[in-house]
Amino acid sequence: MIVLKVPASLQYRDVAMRVVAAACKIYASDARTEGPGLFHEQVVSAFGEAFNNALFHAYRDLPEGQLIVEVGPAEGALEIRIIDDGRPFDPSTVPVPDLDALPERGMGLFIIRAFMDEVVYRPGPPNALSLRKRF
Repeated sequence: MIVLKVPASLQYRDVAMRVVAAACKIYASDARTEGPGLFHEQVVSAFGEAFNNALFHAYRDLPEGQLIVEVGPAEGALEIRIIDDGRPFDPSTVPVPDLDALPERGMGLFIIRAFMDEVVYRPGPPNALSLRKRF
């Protein structure tokens, strides 16, 4: 398992995404179902949306914070956990976006759910979002 701790700041997003991309290569190099390229693209895209959500929602208007990212294999899947001490939220309250309207915002959770096989949120403290994509 790879563990990364970063300040809850957008300037660390690229570092975190590179770690997740590297984890895809390490742990999912034999992903057969969709091919390694699509697996990698979907996992990294979903993670980027989840990272943004933690920054912009959990830590909005808070002076400081930290995100912990854990990435590793779990029961035939790649699992990513994003842990934060920010504000919790209820994902069931997020409406499905109107795709015909092509919204500029509000697509993150929709994208995460579309690309990952399992999405589980546990409010805290600490809050933990688990994303799984089967190999």
